[in-house]
Amino acid sequence: MKGPLSGLKILEIAALGPAPFCAMLLSDLGAEVVRIDRPGPAERGVLGVDPRLDLLQRGRRSLAVDLKHPGGAGTVLRLVERADALIEGFRPGVAERLGIGPDVCLERNPKLVYGRMTGWGQEGPLAPAVGHDINYIALSGALHAIGRAGERPVPPINLVGDFGGGALYLAVGVLSALLEASRSGRGQVVDAAMVDGAASLLTMVCGMAAGGLWDPHRPGTNLLDGGSPFYDTYETADGKYLALGALEPRFYADFLRRTGLDSEDLPSQADVARWPELRRRFTELFRTRTRDEWCALLEGTESCVAPVLSFAEAPEHPHLAARGTYVEVDGVTQPAPAPRFSRTPGAIQGPPELPGQSTDAVLGDWGFAPGEIARLREERVVGGVS
Repeated sequence: MKGPLSGLKILEIAALGPAPFCAMLLSDLGAEVVRIDRPGPAERGVLGVDPRLDLLQRGRRSLAVDLKHPGGAGTVLRLVERADALIEGFRPGVAERLGIGPDVCLERNPKLVYGRMTGWGQEGPLAPAVGHDINYIALSGALHAIGRAGERPVPPINLVGDFGGGALYLAVGVLSALLEASRSGRGQVVDAAMVDGAASLLTMVCGMAAGGLWDPHRPGTNLLDGGSPFYDTYETADGKYLALGALEPRFYADFLRRTGLDSEDLPSQADVARWPELRRRFTELFRTRTRDEWCALLEGTESCVAPVLSFAEAPEHPHLAARGTYVEVDGVTQPAPAPRFSRTPGAIQGPPELPGQSTDAVLGDWGFAPGEIARLREERVVGGVS
């Protein structure tokens, strides 16, 4: 194993979306993460993804345990005794009903960090309700701010709620609690709610709104939400797109100079009322050349211009290729671990495993004797490939 988290042992109770993404990040950075799956044949996920191509599951061994079996909870608690942290993504109260809630786990291992990933949090009127990324970012205020003026809000895939406000905050919370536990010798529960994380991501915008620099009632009209003509995307002659981010006056001046617009009588960058005029002119200009022709002129300069690349194009871009931002594992192109470390680099520890693919190996490595493993299989407490 490689990475700064090498030596950490983490249990992941199989879930959807943000919890497995958090586990993947911890694995990429060197932790030994064991995923506890349900026994039974591998099924396609809710989105129809082949389990072998579900990249969120990469880098972890899978152990299949029937948590509804009388012996299921006891098996997990045996593992908890050797773990540094546990991650679960159930609705509030489910882990407790299964016998693997935080109280019983911390009783077995007082130093354990128990990470809980939910949409609404562990308490509050909506805590027991179901939901998805779009619901959490809607309630937090984030979704309202994303979209063109006068049009419907646009879901930003599931990056803001599931992964930004959910998985990343859970990862920070778990690692922070592990650091504190190394000093105090005491574990604790980390309550990571996507609605909280999405709200936290709005901190800068809230400050701008308080200072009169952002109108929260008029999305799509502000500096960073597509309202300003110098921070937006534009179609090129070949039907592709460029992203322009010439915010600062110095970078804006460079953009005007390189495109020849500095010779024209254009409105001031700061004249908000005349931004529509600037947008019309920029729109006309960018349609006069192809995306690659514009990149040859502007990419890498202080004009702050970049091509809008598809998933297929991005890995081939010279900059991303030089950095190895995308890698190929078992014939599947996917993002490499991030961030990077100078002395203890992270690494993808392997492709996604099928549920229960490493049941016997995991149990053996975590202290179960061969006879115990055989008994658990006979009683159908555990499953998977034998």
